[in-house]
Amino acid sequence: MSKFISYNEHSPEQTVDKHALIFGLISVFLCGIGFSIIAPVVPFLVEPYTSSPGEQAIVVTMLTSVYAVCVFFAAPALGALSDKYGRRPLLLICLLGSSIGYLVFGIGGALWVLFLGRIIEGITGGSISTIFAYFADIIPPSQRTKYFGWMSAVVGMGTIIGPTLGGLLAKFGYSVPMFFGALITLLNVVYGFFFMPESLDKNNRLKEITLVRLNPFTQLASILSMKTLKRLLVSAFLLWIPNGSLQAVFSQFTMDTFSWKPAVIGLMFSIMGFQDIVSQGLIMPRLLKKLSDKQIAILGMTSEIIGYGLIAASALFSFYPLLIVGMFIYGFGDSIFGPSFNGMLSKSVDSSEQGRIQGGSQSIQALARMIGPIIGGQIYVSLGHAAPAFMGMILIAAAIPVLYKGRM
Repeated sequence: MSKFISYNEHSPEQTVDKHALIFGLISVFLCGIGFSIIAPVVPFLVEPYTSSPGEQAIVVTMLTSVYAVCVFFAAPALGALSDKYGRRPLLLICLLGSSIGYLVFGIGGALWVLFLGRIIEGITGGSISTIFAYFADIIPPSQRTKYFGWMSAVVGMGTIIGPTLGGLLAKFGYSVPMFFGALITLLNVVYGFFFMPESLDKNNRLKEITLVRLNPFTQLASILSMKTLKRLLVSAFLLWIPNGSLQAVFSQFTMDTFSWKPAVIGLMFSIMGFQDIVSQGLIMPRLLKKLSDKQIAILGMTSEIIGYGLIAASALFSFYPLLIVGMFIYGFGDSIFGPSFNGMLSKSVDSSEQGRIQGGSQSIQALARMIGPIIGGQIYVSLGHAAPAFMGMILIAAAIPVLYKGRM
């Protein structure tokens, strides 16, 4: 029987439950591995079903977009259900869905099967937002940014191991990383079933779920109507559009521009994870002593603009060292933006609303990652390989003043 470990606003000396913390960190670590292990091989799995590099790029980005569409519609429901029934059952269901999605994608055999795998994974793709709500339950508000930073570092460890492992496993077949991702995610489900404590006390749960809360568009309108959140979420939306584009097109970009293979692409993805660890372990603690969450977020956005500029230059000059440097700088910006954003977000509402806010945030992120890959894939094919990076520079430059003028 799982015990309840919700944070009590009137107990500032409360300590974080060790088992809950361990499970949460293991979950984000395996999520990092499970997602990133497949990244280097997706274009190679798509290639047999397409007739040209341009068509291949469009299909790869559409697979990312379809996943985001499913997350967009499912995330508000998952957030509301976790507010009513607890984090534990929803998180286990989400992780199980991810495992099934990886398995179906790995089996493949036709394009529609690949899309089916992404749809299954996307419908249950609220695991990260549920984990954030889980951490918000068990951690005092004053410490959340620090712990969200730890989560980013642990995800970073997963994303270092995942792409490299995926690239190496691809030597035994392009589907092997998918099967491995399914296996480790399923192992996390088993671990969670036996050891994961519930975090949301029954007294703090949502009393009733209305249809309004299950409608992603109504949910978005409701969340964006909150003055303390509107600018924060709009600025993040502008940042997530090019991030989604980069994530979707990156493997294809390195194949077309530098003729890289899965193992090298995997190592390149690992830069992002390595940057997370360095940033969270060495840089973020110092930033938190000197800067506010908002200032850290703006620093991260500025770094991403510089990173996008170098990525664009690497395409224009076909010079891969610029790409490597650009990814390090971009990775630094992304690694410090995430914890500061989630810190600001979680501090804006009480415990009974954490699932709703995190689910709404996940919906907005999914909407951006739905739009980003579609736009990125089209301009990649029509305007050139550097176009998605230029889009990132423009949109994040527009996002900074939006966030700067906000109240948080």
